[in-house]
Amino acid sequence: MTQSIVTCLKPLLSVILGVCLLIGTAPAYAQIATGRQGEAAGAITRADRDRAIAAVKAEFQKTYVFPETVPAIIAKLDQSLTSGRYDVDSPSELAALITADLRDSSHDRHAYLSYDPARYAAAQKPAQAGGDDELAAYDAAQARHDNFGLTDLRILPGNIRYLKIDGFEWVDDETGQAYDDAMRFLKGGDAVVIDLRGNGGGSGQAVLYLVSHFMKAGTLEITFLQGNETPMQVHILDNVPAGRMIGKPLYVLVDSAVGSAAEGFAYDVQQFKLGQLVGAKTAGAANNNSFVPIAPGFMLSVSYGRPVHPISQSNWEGVGVTPDIEVDPAQALDAAQALALSRLDISSASPEQRADYAWAKIEVQARLHPVTVSPAVAQTLTGVYDKYIVTYQDGALWLARPGHPLWPRPCQMRALNTENLFAVDGVDRLHVVLTGKAMELWWKGENTPRTLIKN
Repeated sequence: MTQSIVTCLKPLLSVILGVCLLIGTAPAYAQIATGRQGEAAGAITRADRDRAIAAVKAEFQKTYVFPETVPAIIAKLDQSLTSGRYDVDSPSELAALITADLRDSSHDRHAYLSYDPARYAAAQKPAQAGGDDELAAYDAAQARHDNFGLTDLRILPGNIRYLKIDGFEWVDDETGQAYDDAMRFLKGGDAVVIDLRGNGGGSGQAVLYLVSHFMKAGTLEITFLQGNETPMQVHILDNVPAGRMIGKPLYVLVDSAVGSAAEGFAYDVQQFKLGQLVGAKTAGAANNNSFVPIAPGFMLSVSYGRPVHPISQSNWEGVGVTPDIEVDPAQALDAAQALALSRLDISSASPEQRADYAWAKIEVQARLHPVTVSPAVAQTLTGVYDKYIVTYQDGALWLARPGHPLWPRPCQMRALNTENLFAVDGVDRLHVVLTGKAMELWWKGENTPRTLIKN
């Protein structure tokens, strides 16, 4: 039975919720925009619009990581302004139009403008004496609300440990403890699945902390380049309180919404051969970005640097990370479970572990390759087997146990293979074989079935 350890929290409230401004060991990739805008807003004036566009152009001219691209970006913004493309009074719509032009002219997924008055207001406030600035405090509060992006932990059949990371959020002296707890949980598994699907990115420091659990201390993880500044090298951490999991079977789930810092972790897994990526190609957003407040309520994401990986001597900007196993992202978890179960060392496993693996394999293969039972065959399987009743209705077989206090109503049966082996919804520890003449009840953990003859 799947055991839910941490229930899912609400998704990120803002498209630019990354902790990009935190000071840490590694620069932040922050997040790519998801197309969602901030709070509802009133109309924007033409004067405000013109000032905002001028500020966007000025920031790109001052900061952008690829100065040779800036003339094309400026030209695109000027063309749209002159043509009337920006003649809108909705700040959210204006942000979307400018974002499309920034992306079209730069081909940079980190180039975007978002309307977010709350973060803009926080960014405008001066830092308190001896404390964080208001924007850092704003982002830290959201990170705590999201459990720093660690939203789901489960034990999957076969003792495969699962972690869902919705975003790489980091708060100094806090986030590490949340990761420590999650890593200790994962360490107890026979294999590990980390689900990044839908993760738009966040803090490079969180990525470094996570990947350090799967690599040797001191290894060069990434190098960041920023203009003429000295390259910044980032190395795997010496100390991880939960201990390392080097060599433990690792599977990372990805899709087209995985970007930025989340791609950084996926890229590490692939380049360092730490595990396998399962799902669909990622977004292709590698540059390091920071956020700049733009009056009267916008936040501008602009790339200021780029990462270089020590293995590829490149990065994933514009191309994404291609998974090792390409499957529909909706099936990525099942596919990863199947891979993990096929890799686990049966020879060194206990009889109980082998039985657990076999049980899990049957279930996951049935989800990946659904089996249907024809109505004609299903009708031959219905009937009364001692105290159990099998019926066929609404295109499915149903199993009932009248009078049983824990089984008050019929449960639907799902075919697991072509040999009339069924799972029973709601009774996770039971598999049933129907021959038409008898029913075999296979309870998980028991070596032989209980056979009931059809009345």
